[in-house]
Amino acid sequence: MPTPITPCLWFTDHAEEAMEFYCSVFPNSHIVSIDRYPDESLDPHYAGMRGKVINGVFELDGNRFICLDGGPAFTFNEAISLTVSCRDQAEIDHYWSALSAVPASEQCGWLKDKFGISWQIVPAHLDELMTGDAQVKALMGMKKIVIKELVDAG
Repeated sequence: MPTPITPCLWFTDHAEEAMEFYCSVFPNSHIVSIDRYPDESLDPHYAGMRGKVINGVFELDGNRFICLDGGPAFTFNEAISLTVSCRDQAEIDHYWSALSAVPASEQCGWLKDKFGISWQIVPAHLDELMTGDAQVKALMGMKKIVIKELVDAG
């Protein structure tokens, strides 16, 4: 059963591609439904959106999301990000490799994907790894988090 709070992602015009991509990256994921803009829209603002996603629902590893193709009025930025808590380094490496598309945006476990969404790819036990100033300094120098380097920083 979905939680009562569901993030909605506004894409310019790649919502369906994004849903398919994210569902291929995360286990236990699937597209629930896709509703499309009608052949003729009553609102001229949405001219050219025929067939695009007006409401898409998908689940990533049990977490429900809604998305739409809304045109260029709004874009993603780093003011919000999606956090993936990883069991181990192999899982961090998997998500980093699959999602990272803008190397200039990488820092401290944060990355940006090809759709402009910011993600935090972090160890689930990051709080336990951050035991002092040396770990904080090590983290601040990383792009992708490397658990061993945080452990060795102590």
